[in-house]
Amino acid sequence: MTYQLNRRSFLGLSVAATAAATLAACTPTPTKTATGQTTRILPTNPLIDEYEARRASTGKSITQTLTPGPFSTTLAGKKITTWGYDGALVAPTLRGTAGDQLAVTIANKLTEGTSIHWHGLALRNNADGVPGLTQDAVAAGKDFPYSFKLPHSGTYWYHSHVEMQRERALYGALIIEDPKETLKYDRDWVIVLDDWIDGVTGTPDEVLKELSKGMGSMDGMTQGSSGGMNMGSMTQGSGGGGMLMGATSDFLGGDAGDVAYPFHLFNGRDPGNPETVTAKAGDRIRLRVINAAGDTAYRVGVPGQKLTLTHTDGFPVKHTEVDAVVLGMGERIDAILTVRDGYTPVLALAEGKAQMTYGLVSTGTARAPAAASLPKSLTGKVVDGGQLTADPSVNLPAKTPDRTHEVRLTGGMMSYDWGINNQRFDMAKPLANAFDIKAGERVEVKFVNETMMWHPMHIHGHTFQVGATGARKDTVIVRPMQTVTVQFDADNPGQWLFHCHNAYHAERGMMGVFSYLT
Repeated sequence: MTYQLNRRSFLGLSVAATAAATLAACTPTPTKTATGQTTRILPTNPLIDEYEARRASTGKSITQTLTPGPFSTTLAGKKITTWGYDGALVAPTLRGTAGDQLAVTIANKLTEGTSIHWHGLALRNNADGVPGLTQDAVAAGKDFPYSFKLPHSGTYWYHSHVEMQRERALYGALIIEDPKETLKYDRDWVIVLDDWIDGVTGTPDEVLKELSKGMGSMDGMTQGSSGGMNMGSMTQGSGGGGMLMGATSDFLGGDAGDVAYPFHLFNGRDPGNPETVTAKAGDRIRLRVINAAGDTAYRVGVPGQKLTLTHTDGFPVKHTEVDAVVLGMGERIDAILTVRDGYTPVLALAEGKAQMTYGLVSTGTARAPAAASLPKSLTGKVVDGGQLTADPSVNLPAKTPDRTHEVRLTGGMMSYDWGINNQRFDMAKPLANAFDIKAGERVEVKFVNETMMWHPMHIHGHTFQVGATGARKDTVIVRPMQTVTVQFDADNPGQWLFHCHNAYHAERGMMGVFSYLT
């Protein structure tokens, strides 16, 4: 859909301005105790252990220690200091097989608390890694063990779930192999994409602080040469670093993002230093692409060559040939690339932001193309994961929903006050406006976007089906003024966060909780 109106002309559509809208009265009354209190299945409930014990097990364990801490490195010729796991921009890729026990100890060398969220996994609730909801933050200088069975195969990732920490390098890939895999390929290539600002033109916390002032604070700002804005003490140079104006994408329905970035990373490398993998002509490479960015969708493709999409968010889809695929923040795509002789560039274009990053496949012949010679656009058949069709093997059984929740995405740029149903989420009171569900129910969720911005909506601890036969996913793009309806089976008790995976929107309040009742 091409959205014809610019969100900046609708700055009045903030949470306060839309407060007259009401939530559909379709939720059953929560269970009460004798004292009138709602009975919720908390992460400490013995039922969490019972459900974990039911999960299939291979009897094997995968062990790893991850050490989050500050470190220095060089990006685009500039020395920076940031935070990451094990002193690197590229965290260790964790690999296991469905049913393996993952045992990861986090050894916190930061000066503040941290955690790990295992994005996309229907795992035990007390390992979900959300401080204030499923655990306490791991304090500075302390260790904490995560231990759980890997519940299902696919391409996943892990990242901190403490404030803006993910906007540094506190993330990595998690690959869970399928012991019954039928997809044929010669090798796989894990690709983690990210938009980067930390240590270059500011920090993620500084960006959030400036964005939080909203559009009403823009007097005196000047536009930089890359379309970003000078904000207070932050200097907007040719590479970005503040509020982004004029970034538009017809594919996303209008405004493409809020933040101007100096550059974008492909497996921790800037575009001046692309990663190169070797292969033979005719090889089939399984691309496992993960969007770890905070504010950027990526259009991924190979110039002049088709990709065959096979999975989205870890689950198989009906194979689809495309010229490019768009990934919102938090989404993953698996695709098959057949290698041609010479150099093959795999492009990741920052959707609507006129920037790119890339990697190369080399067969050992010809010369690597210069970055300046690579195409600046990918056209033809372009889709996102939410537009694909699930492989029949992973379709949810047809069932009338037991419960429907309308989740209205509200807020605007005037006050930068994103929320759910006109409420900004408060982690100090995470269950204040919880969406109640019960084990065994089929839950229908209607994501109703009432804002001028697109939002990649992510649900923890479950996978949902988009529409009746759409893809099985955990993160889906919801375009401006559109509604996306999904369904999931409530088969994993606990307290589960859901939120926009734009890091800045989530931190400013676009989060909620699906809360299991007894």
